[in-house]
Amino acid sequence: MDYVTTKEMRILEENSEYLGVKRMFLMENAGASLARIISENVKPQSRLLFLCGLGNNGGDGMVAARHLAGKYRVTVYLLGGENSIRTEEAAYNWKVLRCLKSTVKLELFRGLQDLKRLKEAIYESDTIVDAIFGTGLKGDVRSPIREVIGLVNESKKNVIAVDVPSGLNPDTGQIHGIAVKATHTVTFHKAKRGLLEPKAKEFVGKLYIVPIGIPEEAGVICGPGDLKVVHRTRDPWSKKGDYGRILIVGGSKEFSGAPVLSALASLRAGADLAIILSPEPASLAQKGMSPNIISVPLEGDYINERHLEIIEKYSERSDVVVLGPGMGLRDETAEALRRMLERLTRKNVKLVLDADALKPLKDVSIKFGYKAVLTPHAGEFKAVTGIDLPCEIEERSKAVRELARKVEAVVLLKGHEDVISNGERVRINRTGNPGMTAGGTGDVLTGVVATFMAWSDDPLEAACAAAFINGIAGDMVSSEKGYHLLATDLIEKLPAAIEMGLSGKLSATQP
Repeated sequence: MDYVTTKEMRILEENSEYLGVKRMFLMENAGASLARIISENVKPQSRLLFLCGLGNNGGDGMVAARHLAGKYRVTVYLLGGENSIRTEEAAYNWKVLRCLKSTVKLELFRGLQDLKRLKEAIYESDTIVDAIFGTGLKGDVRSPIREVIGLVNESKKNVIAVDVPSGLNPDTGQIHGIAVKATHTVTFHKAKRGLLEPKAKEFVGKLYIVPIGIPEEAGVICGPGDLKVVHRTRDPWSKKGDYGRILIVGGSKEFSGAPVLSALASLRAGADLAIILSPEPASLAQKGMSPNIISVPLEGDYINERHLEIIEKYSERSDVVVLGPGMGLRDETAEALRRMLERLTRKNVKLVLDADALKPLKDVSIKFGYKAVLTPHAGEFKAVTGIDLPCEIEERSKAVRELARKVEAVVLLKGHEDVISNGERVRINRTGNPGMTAGGTGDVLTGVVATFMAWSDDPLEAACAAAFINGIAGDMVSSEKGYHLLATDLIEKLPAAIEMGLSGKLSATQP
């Protein structure tokens, strides 16, 4: 049976909002579907007791209660204070219920002092609807909700759980101290992975899976949901290095700026440190470009095999290693790169390969163990695979998936619409504009990917979030300067793009 994780569900919900399908719509659909399942399993005019938590799971229960009011004798217990409801959607639906005084009885459960009164309501009911936690539980169930769930289980009543029986881990099926033993569970969009675990069966009961209007597109496009699952909130007690040490290996006698663009982009995206290893001429130039980066010179004009030991040494102190920007295509550099990849992949180092680091791959059959992101444009993709990509997104997706599967890495194909795949799933990013063909914008994307990889164990997540944010930054610059943008313009817009992505104010429906 197909399933979804809580992280994937969060991405879907956020990206649905971005596509214009509001959470309020999803909650209404969820509640209406829940009401339908209840009406199919419970006789009319039975006594329904809804136990509603303070989040969106509780909101789903409130919507169902409204749909069933009048057809059943409905009582809704809010497990907490009205002012403690955590989401706008749930708060709105609670206000609606307060207007239905003749068909819905509302009660507040403020703590253990109300336990006796709630126990009476539980035993007087015919069916209990568990809308307490859903997928939102963190840690063991604590008092007084622990006692509430205990009363529900002791009552031996018919229990219908909303999305996930409260107290059951939606990803693993583990029990957080105590969990509701439901006779029916109505879950939304897809089964949560934990519901399918054998150990969860006695808590789940009969499982219903109902659609709630999440568009298929929400699982295809890159959007705010991808950023939110990758982004790390700063702890006040953080120290330098906690949010990423990025090592960039690149540059040559002719090219010094590309590694700097990647380094500055990684810092603007939120990394703590960016260290560049470049040949001496490039390193000398880099030291004068920005005091925010550390550039360590490598002897000679080009990266070669003599540098492998020092590169490996620095990689051991780094979270992610970027290879390629400005590296050049000399034979000695290409051979050094091949050997470097062999060493680093054996050590499971997280890698981002861009530009000149991609082209030597045509001569090797290396597998990255899904610890790397490759970021070619169409020309570089052809250099690696020999495939001249068409413009049709379906054909591009197929080619990208095949390369990703072959090398066991995430491939981020840059273009009018970025195509991203880990060999199984394919995602499409639609942010960005034609002005981003300017030199250096790919180096900026590389830096953002590296930072997000330092924060995430899933390179597909990192690549999707980075492509989305890099494109948003480009669109911000374009709105001010048209297509006359520079790579450095993108770097300066990255913080605003990230804040906008986290704010919930971005919408694909806006022109």
